[in-house]
Amino acid sequence: METIKPGQFVELMYKLYVGPEDELMEETSEDSPLRFVCGVEQMLPSFESKIMDLKVGDTFDFVIPCNDAYGERDEDHVLELDKKMFEVDGKFDDEYIFPGNTVPMMDASGNRLNGSVLEVKEDIVVMDFNHPLAGEDLHFVGTVKTVRPATPEELNPVHSCGCSCDSCGGGCGDHDHDGCGGGCCH
Repeated sequence: METIKPGQFVELMYKLYVGPEDELMEETSEDSPLRFVCGVEQMLPSFESKIMDLKVGDTFDFVIPCNDAYGERDEDHVLELDKKMFEVDGKFDDEYIFPGNTVPMMDASGNRLNGSVLEVKEDIVVMDFNHPLAGEDLHFVGTVKTVRPATPEELNPVHSCGCSCDSCGGGCGDHDHDGCGGGCCH
C-alpha cells in the first residue's frame, strides 16, 4: 500500500480548528477533499512532515504552532493606503473595496499579495496584509483518502498565466500556483 512521500498525489478529508476554543475554521467535504502533490511546495512543510508515511485509511490529529505555520501577526503589515489607489475611471471602487473583503494587490517590487480591507475612511483604506491565519495554532483532524504516484501534469501544474512549473522553474513565488499572474515566466 502506498504511503505519503514526496511525489505522491494525496487526498485528505480534514477539519481545521483554531483559537483557544478550538473553533472550526475550515472543513473539507467528500466532494471536495484537499488534493495536493507532496513535496512540491504546495503545502506548508510543517503540515507535510506531520502526514508523511501515512496511508489510505489512516487518521491524523495534530497541531502546528503558529510559528511553524503563518507566523505571528505583525501590526507593521496593517497599512493605511490612499483611497485614490482604489479608483477605477476616477471613481472609488466600492464594489470590491469594503470591510471584510480580500483584495489581490501588488507591491512596488511586483510581488503579488492579498490584503484584507479592515476599514474604509474618508481618504484612507486600512488594509491588513497578514495571512488570515497569522498568530493561530492550526489543529488538523482528518483521514487519508487517496495516496498514489502523481501524474506528470500534477507534478507540473499549469499556472493561471498559462506557463507550467517546467517553463518558469516554479520561480513565480506563488507556491500554490493559484495566482501567479502573468509575470511568473519573466
